[in-house]
Amino acid sequence: MTLEVAALTYMGESYYPAWLDNLADDATLEGAAMSGTAHGAEAVRAIVVAARTLYENQAFSFAGDYGDNGFIEQYSCDILGHPTRVVVTVARNDEGKAQSLAVLHRPRQSVLVFSHAMYEKFKGTPIAELFLAEQP
Repeated sequence: MTLEVAALTYMGESYYPAWLDNLADDATLEGAAMSGTAHGAEAVRAIVVAARTLYENQAFSFAGDYGDNGFIEQYSCDILGHPTRVVVTVARNDEGKAQSLAVLHRPRQSVLVFSHAMYEKFKGTPIAELFLAEQP
């Protein structure tokens, strides 16, 4: 599964999160909008792809390596009309695969709105349990 990236750019160049196609089989994902941790490449990929469908006007201010085994993205977007800022950190394992991801959405109202929207996207699946069932 590939991510639709019709208008994603960084520094005037087309941007695609290459780490998304290079997830470790036992990758994990944690986030401010989540209760618990997603485990496994399939779950992580599903969450990231679903999350991006909620982002409007996504504008990257930074995307690149940090340290020996890290990658970071920083961007702003609107989530269901709520202005949101996001930081994504990716830690790679010794094989260079994305092992551990952490996503920080802010401010709090955006986190709550995002979490509930993700619950609705995954309702009826085990992934839904990671997100807020109640509408904020």
